Amino acid sequence: MEPIALWVLIPFILMLLGIAAAPLIVPDWWEKNINKIFYSLLLAVPTIAYLVSIGYTNEVIHQMIFDYVPFIILVGTLFVITGGIHIRLNLSPTPLANTFMLLVGFLLASLMGTTGAALLLVRPLLRMNEHRAHKTHLMLFLIALVANCGGLLTPLGDPPLFMLFLRGVPFEWFIGLYPAWMFAGAMLLLMYYIADRYFYIKEGASEESPVEGHDGALVRCKGATNFFFLTGVVLTVAYVNKGYIPAMGEEDAPVYIKLLREFILVILAAASWYSTSKNVRVSNFYSWAPLNEVVILFFGVFATMTPALLFLQAHAGEIGLSSPTGFYYVTGLLSSFLDNTPTAVAFHTLALEFSSGCSDLVGGVSNGYLVAICIGAVFFGSMTYIGNGPNFMVKSIAEQNGVKMPGFFAYILRFAIPVLLPIYILVQLLFVA
Repeated sequence: MEPIALWVLIPFILMLLGIAAAPLIVPDWWEKNINKIFYSLLLAVPTIAYLVSIGYTNEVIHQMIFDYVPFIILVGTLFVITGGIHIRLNLSPTPLANTFMLLVGFLLASLMGTTGAALLLVRPLLRMNEHRAHKTHLMLFLIALVANCGGLLTPLGDPPLFMLFLRGVPFEWFIGLYPAWMFAGAMLLLMYYIADRYFYIKEGASEESPVEGHDGALVRCKGATNFFFLTGVVLTVAYVNKGYIPAMGEEDAPVYIKLLREFILVILAAASWYSTSKNVRVSNFYSWAPLNEVVILFFGVFATMTPALLFLQAHAGEIGLSSPTGFYYVTGLLSSFLDNTPTAVAFHTLALEFSSGCSDLVGGVSNGYLVAICIGAVFFGSMTYIGNGPNFMVKSIAEQNGVKMPGFFAYILRFAIPVLLPIYILVQLLFVA
């Protein structure tokens, strides 16, 4: 196989630039999914063809069949199931109430995964705040708190942690990351409360503002049977994998065995779709548009990302990492733009080499390196819309509900760098040696 040259990363850069700049330069053109399909295919197909021609067929198959397809099926299943749950919170949309709901989502993220928690809460929060003039900041902090940082505490919270769990890191070890988890959560919740209170006062709202249609019940829920399917998704992700079913990890295993988890998830999604009243989805203003956008754009992202990941794996040792701090920032930076799961796995493999002779090994890796890789991969996923799957989904659902979300670059410049990065630097100074 030929080594990956730097120029092969150009399609990935163009893919990112398209996502970032097209909505600003040609908004009407970009709004049509057929044009997004054309753009993704224009960059993805030549990239795939070139990689196959120079001997990377197996890597392409793994990326597109065993990474992209499972990603889409998981996101799609959660989208269908949570779209069948109509929750109406009879709470006044005060800063305190909104902060409390974000805290609930932050806690749920490590139990049911960041994607599940974010998709479960985004619609109820939008309904609860439908009469608020300023909602963009709520969605941004939902991405940071629920779709990313909240998932640090267990392997179920975020895919990179789950992959490290399968590589020998004990389940209970992740719970030991709670100081960084609590600190980041507390800082983000405090910053959200301050921002929301500012906008709340600016809107002239009262802390005693009544909720329209309040009938005395704190929570109204339709489609509650979907919580059963949601539990099924969590259990499937937790137990239907090569860690518990070794045959799923065998090279010569049939595709239906390797993708057994995905087949079960599709069944759960179908059961949810056909067992849920259409009225519930109508009440949720259910539309396939957000999922379609993720399917289209992430096809291009995953395909063009492949040479970038191969280049990283080939040159990771040349980056010059020598400390947990280095692992933290490099893992975090790359997780912001690449899939954080293979990024974490790549640096875990590299850390195995650096850990020779260390006495604090966890799953074969020095504890300090492992802490840095885990926190960096999970937290920095919130630095861009494509850093983690649910980020883009939350953005799409919010925009579908009339919330004006910042563009790709605006998100980074106005939220990620001034709000998130200082917190993540403090996390490094306090918890990453």
